[in-house]
Amino acid sequence: MSVPELIRIVSRDSPMALAQVKRVQGELAALHPHLRTEVVPVKTTGDKWMGDLSLVEGKGAFTKEVDAALLAGEADLAVHCVKDVPADRPLPAGTMFAAFLKRDDIRDALIHPGGLTLDELPDGTRIGTSSVRRIAQLAASHPHLQCVPFRGNANRRLAKLAAGEADALLLAVSGLERIDRTDVISEILSPETMMPPIGAGILALQCREGDTTAIDTVSALGDPDTYREATAERMFLHVLQGHCNSPIAGYATAARNGELSLRACVFTPDGKTQLNAHEWAGPLDPATLGTSVAVALLRQGARDLIDGIAH
Repeated sequence: MSVPELIRIVSRDSPMALAQVKRVQGELAALHPHLRTEVVPVKTTGDKWMGDLSLVEGKGAFTKEVDAALLAGEADLAVHCVKDVPADRPLPAGTMFAAFLKRDDIRDALIHPGGLTLDELPDGTRIGTSSVRRIAQLAASHPHLQCVPFRGNANRRLAKLAAGEADALLLAVSGLERIDRTDVISEILSPETMMPPIGAGILALQCREGDTTAIDTVSALGDPDTYREATAERMFLHVLQGHCNSPIAGYATAARNGELSLRACVFTPDGKTQLNAHEWAGPLDPATLGTSVAVALLRQGARDLIDGIAH
């Protein structure tokens, strides 16, 4: 295998995205000590736009400019949070995932300046989040709390919390780990309390399809269990055809014996209706498991539920 002299990595220019690139650079350096890497930062529509994501192409708002730089040959590798890559449509033609890195923590964290837990928060506490997934689950489990719209990168959200724009905040544990801010966490919520988004805690490496040199160089960073989990979760979302306003949550788990399971939910935005499915793969491949769980939810009425939400 020939290792290139240089790999150019395109990334969003937020502190979180750049921290993710740093991890990839570190893992590549350990594998190929003589390989040079260069960062090509881009600002995406999603980073510039602070309104409702569904008004700017939903989740594709965070990936479109990154994809364009890769396809134009301005970079050789893109680093994505899998949860931000739309699954209701294929990856842009001419690109592919070369690897999924070992999965980080999938859980959400509560940040409360007074150190209270979710169950201790008093009536009317304002929770900063724009995530329809979190809003629906909080409406179901803690209807006495009030969600206020909160967008922006994690550092910006923490600054807004400090400025008093909300009383508490929900953020991904993996994101706080990446920017070295786990000190602010009041409570880590179990997946049963707050089910994560599809692709939580997974970084994906995307290359151009024909660029075998880059693909071969970075594919060795891939983690087999994470690949199986990501494949099941993304196929599940693809079959459901969920959009960025759909409160859909779920996660696959590869057990030590190799057994793969997928647990998933679809909610109404007010949290009053919740459809659940949980299946084990047995002999099924990950994509078939994802399809099977999606079909189980469609049988329960998920299609009408998703289509009934404006987007």
